[in-house]
Amino acid sequence: MAEGRGLAVTLCSERFGSGTARGCRAAADGGLQWEAGAWRWWGLSGAFSVKPAGRDGGRGGTPGAASSPLSGLLAVFLPQGFPDSVSPDYLPYQLWDSVQAFASSLSGALATQAVLLGIGVGDAKASVSAATATWLVKDSTGMLGRIIFAWWKGSKLDCNAKQWRLFADILNDVAMFLEIMAPVLPICFTITVCTSNLAKCIVSVAGGATRAALTMHQARRNNMADVSAKDSSQETLVNLAGLLVSLLMLPLVSDCPSVSLGCFFFLTALHIYANYRAVRALVMETLNEGRLWLILKHFLQKGEVLSPTSANQMEPLWTDQVQVVLSQTAGPETVLRAATHGLVLGALRGDGPLPGELEELRNQMWAGPEKDSWAIVKETHQVLDKLFPKFLKGLQDAGWKTEKHQLEVDEWRATWPLSPEKKML
Repeated sequence: MAEGRGLAVTLCSERFGSGTARGCRAAADGGLQWEAGAWRWWGLSGAFSVKPAGRDGGRGGTPGAASSPLSGLLAVFLPQGFPDSVSPDYLPYQLWDSVQAFASSLSGALATQAVLLGIGVGDAKASVSAATATWLVKDSTGMLGRIIFAWWKGSKLDCNAKQWRLFADILNDVAMFLEIMAPVLPICFTITVCTSNLAKCIVSVAGGATRAALTMHQARRNNMADVSAKDSSQETLVNLAGLLVSLLMLPLVSDCPSVSLGCFFFLTALHIYANYRAVRALVMETLNEGRLWLILKHFLQKGEVLSPTSANQMEPLWTDQVQVVLSQTAGPETVLRAATHGLVLGALRGDGPLPGELEELRNQMWAGPEKDSWAIVKETHQVLDKLFPKFLKGLQDAGWKTEKHQLEVDEWRATWPLSPEKKML
């Protein structure tokens, strides 16, 4: 574009996420024309000199001006590109997660004080070797528990990340309660603190594994490392605040066990409530058994597929299991269909309306002579041939990710001969 005797050319424009920025382009006299807006302009003027504007979103702003303190703070504790680079449930989850971490930090300070008192810190008669032995036994018990729990439940933590996350935090509160009560019964002190540390090690395995699963859900731009690192920074800041408050709180309650216990119960209640709200804030778009059952039940009764937000709000925090056998070639869609088939069989024994053919089959089950179980499986399989394609399309249209799932599937696979009818095909 020509302006006066000079030339101003706009080469390209750039925007930092969904935030706002100042843009510029080269003016005819070789200067810069700054433009407010969400875009960043690059201009060419004079002897091919490029004059770019500064970035926004915690990366700069007006040229020559420092970014605001708030922008700098957000850049330190939030993933790059926030909020577009994370899932929509990121902020409410992290807020409640910070509240629970703060309450847990204060409770942990009370529990640590009780353990130190129990092993004899401040007692001139206490034996250093006895205290050391107690500490080593406690740590050894926890290490063994960590290995055993990871072997026992490690492959199942992804399937019900929210449930295991809530379980881990409640178990952590139980462990801290045991530590607080340990000095009350000195004869059982070693057993009590060993049990407590065993529970805490289980918490670390379950909490760490589910945190990784939730980070994978929240990271939307292949930025798991950034989301995880910023989550760690947030937790460190909250724990630092908890440490400072603990330094003020402990001298006030250390001489009064009843007040200390009362503070612990209040903080535990806050911790559990904040964890519940954090878990409820999560909106997972992948299907596990609990969410699949809710969606299928609603679909069978009303012919509609629940959205991820609605299903997550209704998801039970404890679930049952459906047992199916998978073939060697079973992929994600086959696994989803098999789980749906199993849940349909369960729906036949429940209450509530069902689509025509399933309702007829349920009436036959209860009104007539008892049918063979495999006959029921075969008939529901035929119904599912018509029902599942519509159900699958409804899931995809509602925003569910059906190319992957969080159904509890192990590595066992089966092979079986084809029926005569399929051999003929």
